[in-house]
Amino acid sequence: MGHDGGVTTTARAAVGPVRLRMTGVQRRTQLIQVSRGLFAIRGLDGTTIEDIAAAAGVSKPVIYEHFGSKEGLFRQVVDEEFHILLAAITGALAEEAGPRVLLERAALALLTYIEDRTDGFRILMRDAPPSQPETAFSTLLSKVAARVEHILSDEFARRGFSADDGAMYAQMLVGMVAMTGQWWLDSRAPDKHAVAAHLVNLAWNGLTGLKQNPRLRSLTD
Repeated sequence: MGHDGGVTTTARAAVGPVRLRMTGVQRRTQLIQVSRGLFAIRGLDGTTIEDIAAAAGVSKPVIYEHFGSKEGLFRQVVDEEFHILLAAITGALAEEAGPRVLLERAALALLTYIEDRTDGFRILMRDAPPSQPETAFSTLLSKVAARVEHILSDEFARRGFSADDGAMYAQMLVGMVAMTGQWWLDSRAPDKHAVAAHLVNLAWNGLTGLKQNPRLRSLTD
């Protein structure tokens, strides 16, 4: 029977495989990944420190050591997802292209994020923690709308529209894409390319037929 530092190989086999020790960065990453799935399903209030610790295979003090509290861990998860999605959409809008292509890219960027990071999107759709209002989903949409407004300004000017209307139309476009993304989150049919094509079909063909001074028919009859 072999020995290794006073512990027999038979004894080591009896207690199972040795758990590899993680670095601080690796442990933080693991806790964020594990909690993301729990928060997506149960929300902040429905998820306990015990749930996270059990899923991660650690003791509760380990979570407190890295994040201070369950809320601190949740804030970290929300902040990470917020910046990933914002970077994806603004990156799609930053490349040189015509307005229609940019709209296609932005729609695809959102749908791809939903496809690749479904848990993250579910978390973003929930209310942001009170101590972190800057990461609310509505705040993210406002940041994207500001970028869309900038892109639309040239197209509006070319068509003779008021630049003041750009902000309103940007909100409409971003809201339409966001609402469609929420619907597609659960349906997943048709595929993201078809959904993006239909979004752009409605938005672009609607834009090409815009009137400069629209009126509600119900108020003019």
